[in-house]
Amino acid sequence: MSTHAPHDPSSGTLSYEQAGVNYDLIDPLKISAQRAAAATAVHMSAHGFTEVKASRGESAYVVDVGLFYIASIVECLGTKTLVADEMATLTGKSYYDGIAQDTIAMAVNDLITVGATPLVVQAYWAAGGSDWFGDAQRAQSLVAGWKKACDVCQVAWGGGETPALAGIVEGGRIDLAASCTGLINPKERLSVGDKLGAGDAIVLLASSGIHANGLSLARKLTERLPQGYLTEVQPGLTYGDALLAPTTLYSPVTEAIYKAGITPHYCANITGHGWRKLLRHPGKFTYRIHTVPPVTPVLKFMQEHAQQDDREAYSTLNMGAGFAIFVKADQAAKVVEIAKSCGIEAWDAGRVEDGEKQLLIEPLNIRFGDDDLQLR
Repeated sequence: MSTHAPHDPSSGTLSYEQAGVNYDLIDPLKISAQRAAAATAVHMSAHGFTEVKASRGESAYVVDVGLFYIASIVECLGTKTLVADEMATLTGKSYYDGIAQDTIAMAVNDLITVGATPLVVQAYWAAGGSDWFGDAQRAQSLVAGWKKACDVCQVAWGGGETPALAGIVEGGRIDLAASCTGLINPKERLSVGDKLGAGDAIVLLASSGIHANGLSLARKLTERLPQGYLTEVQPGLTYGDALLAPTTLYSPVTEAIYKAGITPHYCANITGHGWRKLLRHPGKFTYRIHTVPPVTPVLKFMQEHAQQDDREAYSTLNMGAGFAIFVKADQAAKVVEIAKSCGIEAWDAGRVEDGEKQLLIEPLNIRFGDDDLQLR
């Protein structure tokens, strides 16, 4: 026996807001917090240091400590654990090795946008009760996946916190987060957008799937699927398994680029807000995309079943591109080559132009303007 809401969940467009996430409500809080945080920068001078003011509103915060810069970030995984828990019930498998990589990727992929080499990762694993850690297979899977992701990024796992928060975190659930600290050395590696200019190339790096953004929408969508998470996206690949593909770690690419003598003029981690994140730089530039990467099967599946048009899909999901690197036009081909050598597909996808602040995805006839992304 099944029950249905007054509307039919199997029809009509399903938006991110309907899935319970409204960035129009969240973003004003972020802006207010940023303003309050900026007022605390005066405390840095008491220690003989200064902040890099341009890093305010970027994906990581940067401090000038003299000979080099220190960058830091903290990020929460979000609701992807709920998919892993549901799939574990359905299949008997633990997916927490991949979930661990997702959590680290959320922090590391933000940290590297400012030109930092990740050095130390800290873990925050808040469970709904101490019994969560009693499932040895799941707990050890989380530990093994965390270490493996640290090895890929060549960072030290410094420590962490594992509170049992009954009454705050739901029983049987876990809230995962990671912080990361990195070094920008030499200082010329700093990438906070001051070098970005007309003529620069936009290189897009492939995503592995949904990564860790858009999971509220992905979970809501199961109401429309005949077999829920076990519905096949393509032969032999279920929706649940496709969603749980670990987020790509991009630090091996950025490190290899620096070793090749290339310093990006800007970087953007394409997470929440989808491709609108390409508008993150505060300057007035037009970002003209002429090449759109192939959409990963799970994201194409989601777009079709949520009945989203291209504009809605690209404003919410990464749609096959998880990271953007802005470099001199004559360096774009080398960046693509380096990414591929790291096992990550990449495309010289567009150019930066002077003019109105907008993103033009020409093959899809999509335009996003300055008012479509307000993060500062």
